[in-house]
Amino acid sequence: MTSLNVDALAIAIARTAEAVSAHIDGAIARHGSVSPRLAAAMRHAALGGGKRLRPFLVVESAALFGVDREAAMPTAAALECVHCYSLAHDDLPAMDNDDLRRGQPTVHRAYDEATAILAGDALMTLAFELLGQESAHPDPAVRAALVLALARASGANGMVGGQMLDLAAEGRFEEQGRRDLGLADIARLQSLKTGALLAFACEAGARLGGADAAEHEALAAYASAIGRAFQIADDLLDVEGAQETVGKAVGKDAAAGKATFVGLLGVEGARAELARLVGEAETALGRFGARATLLRKAAHFIAERQN
Repeated sequence: MTSLNVDALAIAIARTAEAVSAHIDGAIARHGSVSPRLAAAMRHAALGGGKRLRPFLVVESAALFGVDREAAMPTAAALECVHCYSLAHDDLPAMDNDDLRRGQPTVHRAYDEATAILAGDALMTLAFELLGQESAHPDPAVRAALVLALARASGANGMVGGQMLDLAAEGRFEEQGRRDLGLADIARLQSLKTGALLAFACEAGARLGGADAAEHEALAAYASAIGRAFQIADDLLDVEGAQETVGKAVGKDAAAGKATFVGLLGVEGARAELARLVGEAETALGRFGARATLLRKAAHFIAERQN
């Protein structure tokens, strides 16, 4: 990509990140909390940096159909609230036991474990409050469809289910024991744990824009490809990245004996698969022409990211 292309994408991502952070901050302020500590922990979890890739995908997918950033923002913010709640919970000692997230102390380290759990709970429920309000979309049927889609993407058959499969694969549960995962197993796990929310981002943009069935299908194919690419890039960062750049601990997958794409394919094999997936994502966007330029660039960004 040329520097001009990189700059255009960086500017677009930064604008969305700024807007979604302001929206979440405003929502926390408006809806308040009986506890200032809880509100502060919610802000720590949701406003402490991050690329805001998922909100960006909502905004840009909706833009394919003429929906502006402001109209897409409640949905984008709702999705980011779910993502941030999941990070606060994943970082807990009972889960991944991480001390660093986005270059700062994790929520349970900055506050305490109980507060981190409650802050995550509050962000998750705030997400559905944002989606249920008229500002998310004037048509109540569209709002209901968005609520249902996000619930499915984030629940037992989506992100949460994927995290449970990940824990089971580590041998956390005696009755199941540890087992080696093949490529298909890892792909399924990651399609839930990581891919489900990325898929919702593109689905939400299509729903906000009134996309037809073929357009929905094209965005779903794009989302599937970038979801797999995102996880492979994440696996590579865990092997090759530096904590100072990545913003969290690295080398944890190998230390925990986790099965990963890189572990099965090797570094060069993983990079080859990344390139294939970027091509698949670009092909999926063919019907949208130049309107999808930023989404195409986003596929490259996901594959080449350093944090």
